[in-house]
Amino acid sequence: MVQYFIDGGAFMWPILISLVFGLGFALERAYSLIISSINSQKFYEDISEILENESVQVAVDLCDNTPGPVAEVFHAGLTRFHRGLREVEKAVQNAGSLEMAFLEKNMIWLNTVITVAPMIGFTGTVVGMIDAFDAIKAANDISPAVVAGGISKALLTTAFGLITAMIIQIFQNFFVSRIDKLIFDMEENSVKLLDKLHLQYEKLAQG
Repeated sequence: MVQYFIDGGAFMWPILISLVFGLGFALERAYSLIISSINSQKFYEDISEILENESVQVAVDLCDNTPGPVAEVFHAGLTRFHRGLREVEKAVQNAGSLEMAFLEKNMIWLNTVITVAPMIGFTGTVVGMIDAFDAIKAANDISPAVVAGGISKALLTTAFGLITAMIIQIFQNFFVSRIDKLIFDMEENSVKLLDKLHLQYEKLAQG
């Protein structure tokens, strides 16, 4: 593998840098999504039980001590409980938008690597073919030995560029699926929280 890298020429270095760059952001996204993942159903049930038997402030404290977008959205809504349901809905919507942006942060850089790495590889291919034709011109001969070096360089840069893009693409697809699930959980539980708070307001009005 090291020899293939050396044989690929100068364009192998930017491809390697692209791979390291992409893996760095992939690790960052993996860490962020891992700490953002909780049992949202159980969390909602805990919040619901606290609202039934204790106070809104206790529910806010639980949100403070729980990571993830669902807890952040709940926290935004519950801290505005005293302002009325309309303010709670607005806070939940705003917090949901911010959490979606956080979950999708740095995904653009993975897309960049997926796009740029093959382009660098194809550029190396063009340069390799130019070298092959220059060798033919210099030797005035089209035998395989004359063009093998340039064609080898061309194929290696293309292969490594595509491999880099495929590796990062796998990470990106996994992250997109996880983000979609987190967003779905966040939206589903936000609706359930608003319904629960609506009942709480009705109880307060009757009491």
